[in-house]
Parts: sequence; C-alpha cells; structure tokens
Amino acid sequence: MPAAILTFELSFSCAHPIRHTLVACCSFARRNPPSTHTHPHIIAISNRQRHDDPSGALNFNGKAVLHAQGVDFSNGASFSINMEQLELEDELGKGAYGTVQRVLHKPTKVAMAMKEIRLELDESKLNAILMELDVLHRAVHPSIVEFYGAFFIESCVYYCMEYMDAGSVDKLYGVGVPEDVLARIVGSMVRGLKFLKDELQIIHRDIKPTNVLVNLKGQVKLCDFGVSGQLEKSLAKTNIGCQSYMAPERIKGESMNAVATYTVSSDVWSVGLATIEIALGAYPYPPETYSNVFAQLQAIVHGDPPVLPDGYSATAQDWVARCLIKQPESRASYHELLEHPFLQDEETRDVDIASWTVRAVAWKIEQRQKERDESLSKDARPTE
Repeated sequence: MPAAILTFELSFSCAHPIRHTLVACCSFARRNPPSTHTHPHIIAISNRQRHDDPSGALNFNGKAVLHAQGVDFSNGASFSINMEQLELEDELGKGAYGTVQRVLHKPTKVAMAMKEIRLELDESKLNAILMELDVLHRAVHPSIVEFYGAFFIESCVYYCMEYMDAGSVDKLYGVGVPEDVLARIVGSMVRGLKFLKDELQIIHRDIKPTNVLVNLKGQVKLCDFGVSGQLEKSLAKTNIGCQSYMAPERIKGESMNAVATYTVSSDVWSVGLATIEIALGAYPYPPETYSNVFAQLQAIVHGDPPVLPDGYSATAQDWVARCLIKQPESRASYHELLEHPFLQDEETRDVDIASWTVRAVAWKIEQRQKERDESLSKDARPTE
C-alpha cells in the first residue's frame, strides 16, 4: 500500500484528555459527532471517490467530519466554529496549500490565524489536511500552536489556530540573536518535538525557521504539521518536507530514486541546521555559492557540516555539532539535547526573549519603511 494511503488512514487515538483554552474560556459548544447517515450531502473521501455536492460535509473515512459549523473527530473531540463568527483582517501569507489570514473571533474577541485550503482532487492535499487536523487537535503543549477549530464551506477547508503576532522566527533576522535567546528558541522547538514523538508517536518532517512561530510575549511554538508522519517502530518511509533542510540520509535516498527510511534523527539534523540559520540570520548553505541545486545538496551530503558563527560558546557549538553528525544513529536524541549543558537549565534561566522579539519586530518595521522611502525617492527622481 502506498505511503500516502497509509498516512490518510492514520488513527485518531487520543492518549490524553483534550484541553483547549478557547473552549475553556469561551464556552464553545461541543457537539456529538454527526453520522454520515444523517448528512445527505456529506462528501466521503475514500479511494478518491467524492460525492458531487460541494456544499455538504467532508468526511475523512470516518476519522473526522468537517461541516459548516465545525469539526467532529472520531475520538469524541468536537469543535464548533463557523465563518459567521469571524471577521477577516490581514492576510498573513500564502503557501503551497493555501492562504493564511488573521481573523477576529467576534464572540470572544480572540485573534486567530485562519488557514484556507481550496479542495482539489489531489490526494496529497487531502492527506495533509487530515494529518494537520489530527496533530493540532491532539497536540496540547506550550511549544505547539493551539487549535481552535475547523470548518468546511464552498469546497474550502478552513482551520483556526493561535495567532502568533511576531510571525515566524525567520522574519526576525537582523538584530542578532544572543545565546540565551537562541537557547530559549531551540529549547522550545526540541520540547515540542519530543512531545510529538513521545506522546503522539509523530515526527514533524518539516523543521525549518518558517515553521517556528514567535509572539510578543516571547513564546515560541511549532506549526505546520501537514507533512508530519506517524511513527512505525521509530521509522517513517516517505521523503516529504523542505529539501534544503533534509538530513543527508534523506537526500541520498531521493538521489537514488529510493524511498528513504529515516528515524527521528532526521528531524534532529533539521533542528541543528535551523539553529545555525537563526543564529546566522541566513541559510547555512546559501544557493548563490553553488553552481546548481545538485551541488548544494552534494555539499550537505558530503561536505563538512556548518557551524555556529563566531561569538557563540563552545557549549553551544558542541550542541549543534551533536545535531549535525552525518550518521543518523550517532546523532543526539531529544532527551540528550535537552540534558546537554546548552539547554539543561534553559527553562529556568531569566531570559527576556519578549524584549528581544519586540526589538527585532521594530527593526524589521524600520527596515521596511526605509525600503519604501528609498523606492519612493527613486520614483520621484526626474528622468533624463
């Protein structure tokens, strides 16, 4: 059976009670999961067969049912939210799977990030929706964005998540990252990834700075679980994710046109690479230094791993080096990374990451204003 089908048929088993801040503080209604027999217009996604009516509910093989008033999961979790409750504000970005907007939930005045995904007869997109909904509704952890609900209208899936007002960490490059701030950022990443692995048996598979969000309170959280995979004896057998952050063993598997088998260690490599990028303010294998993408990937597989820039301690350098060992079986585990002196007492340190975040956001706004002013100045110059 193809790996995509396996992903699509993942279980929604829930080992821990579901707790959602919005439900607790806003008294969102929880509804009994609807039966497909009571919804004549349900679209059943099974072996690519769909009902013709695009305005009904969306049924992921009984694992989850999305409809205009919310989503009901097979494990009993249910979230009620709909478009009428939301006021559209700013567009936050666009990605391969759709658009993300900031919205205001009018009944509670809570700002949310709403992802819109237009459905197509694309099995990989359906798999990604199911996977992300599965992870988000079960992954209740301080280092993972909170899930507020999802709904389905007019051939589009919408899901609402916690709005992180400073955006992704890659948007904050430019002011430099002190070592204690770097430790707090990557410590949050590793704790979130360890939770996914230990509690939900899930690997992220797409670790990169754009999937690490920050808010002005100084909180750091993981997002984007559309390509996450269920662990099967600690192994996953599909190559999905951003290639430039792939571990060497994943790149080698793709270059041989093989389905690479990799462990959680592949995500550990991506954590190390992301750590260097955050510290450096730029991707460690800059494309402009290579003649083509193949040369860049060969450098990742066969060249020496990158290191943190000057100014970081030997302890921090050693931590990153343990992430970037070429042999996956020799890389540090999440537990070992958290016990390393670089992160050992990171959670108890007095780190003012909120002030750093505010400063980084202000610097970015200032730079954008300078660019706009320069552009206007050029446009105003008389032509000769």
